[in-house]
Amino acid sequence: MTRILRLSLAQEKMILNHVIQHLPEEACGLLGGQGETVSVVIPVTNSLHSPVRFRMDPAELLKALEWLDTEDLDLVGIFHSHPRGPATPSETDLHEFAYPESLMLIVSPVGKVWRLRAFEINIEKRTYEEARLIIELSNFLNEAGFGSKENI
Repeated sequence: MTRILRLSLAQEKMILNHVIQHLPEEACGLLGGQGETVSVVIPVTNSLHSPVRFRMDPAELLKALEWLDTEDLDLVGIFHSHPRGPATPSETDLHEFAYPESLMLIVSPVGKVWRLRAFEINIEKRTYEEARLIIELSNFLNEAGFGSKENI
């Protein structure tokens, strides 16, 4: 069964801004929420400052995870960028991913446009399956039944 990740348009913009501000390095962060819905985006410093790898700053990561716990939110996803591609998890991503209940969100350029894609990682087999990513346009449009676009 394909998993789903729901972001608001504002959260998508926050992620993209964080990614663009940290070019040419990979940017990273956490997605907190409940179920399939993200309610908070937490940017975290890439302590490697590398254009091809990321490692979240341990102190910031711990602080963010503790905050999620105090707010009774789950870690629903981890995002990072691939400034030079690919738009899928790398071998390093598959081997270092440590949160099997969370989805991996990868932000990468496709031509001149940045694209977000979500993946479920099987940490035992070191494989991935694309998840369904839904960007909610606004609460008003959602209530009218017109408020989402899918990024597949």
